[in-house]
Amino acid sequence: MNVLITGKNGQLGSELQEVSLESRHTFIFCNSHECDIRDQNVIETIVLKHKINTIINCAAYTAVDDAEDDEKNAMNVNFIGVQNLNTVAEKFKIKLIHISTDYVFSGEKSKPYKTEDAVSPIGVYGKSKRKGEEVILNSNTDAIAIRTSWLYSSFGNNFVKTMLRLGKTKTALNVVNDQFGSPTYARDLARFCIQLLDVESLNSKQRIYHYANTGAISWCEFAKEIMSLAKLNCEIHPVSTDQYPTKADRPKYSVLSNEAIQTDFNVSISFWKDALQDCINRLV
Repeated sequence: MNVLITGKNGQLGSELQEVSLESRHTFIFCNSHECDIRDQNVIETIVLKHKINTIINCAAYTAVDDAEDDEKNAMNVNFIGVQNLNTVAEKFKIKLIHISTDYVFSGEKSKPYKTEDAVSPIGVYGKSKRKGEEVILNSNTDAIAIRTSWLYSSFGNNFVKTMLRLGKTKTALNVVNDQFGSPTYARDLARFCIQLLDVESLNSKQRIYHYANTGAISWCEFAKEIMSLAKLNCEIHPVSTDQYPTKADRPKYSVLSNEAIQTDFNVSISFWKDALQDCINRLV
């Protein structure tokens, strides 16, 4: 099978480049310059040239705060780009795996969000990602969207690497303690995406799934565990979201339920602390 991976330089794309070495499939990795998903003709050219059977879309506009002032570009990548990928996938009868986000939810719940729960994004980023999901939901393509949350990796910029960097030079840090979610190790998600390549039909059951490492914590608790595992002497002080304002609002609670994906694909998902330990081992 020939697989096209978009967004190769992002966290998930980078992890896929490593874990794909263990796979029997052939992979074509592209960044935004090599495959601009905003251009349908470019996608078609690559699909035909490499005889692509499956696309895993890791390309995304992920600058949550910037999106508030840059809605056009966010929509062009997260909505129009997915529309183009889906059109090509439908035209050439190939599979499409699209990565989405917990930001499609408002964060008003107090128990894990299931795939069938109502969406209500509170910012431009979440709205643009929801528009991408709707493309999948309304298509005839053999495609699914996988929502994930609080993604981190040994690659790219993320919360874990920021905490490690600051923890080496700071004696104390303030971190919000009233936003709750499920930290997700991009390497674990990458391995699952590779497993999906051997599934005969992606959408035989449903179109939207959740994948996040199990367990629920606050950013403050997450930061404390990062310092502990890395053996850094940096105290973490809890603060409220109101004390740490950002341009874009974040969901206060966006824990994702993995129930559907575990049932339909018989996948085992690591506890967040075990996944974090693996990432820390690679970084420290």
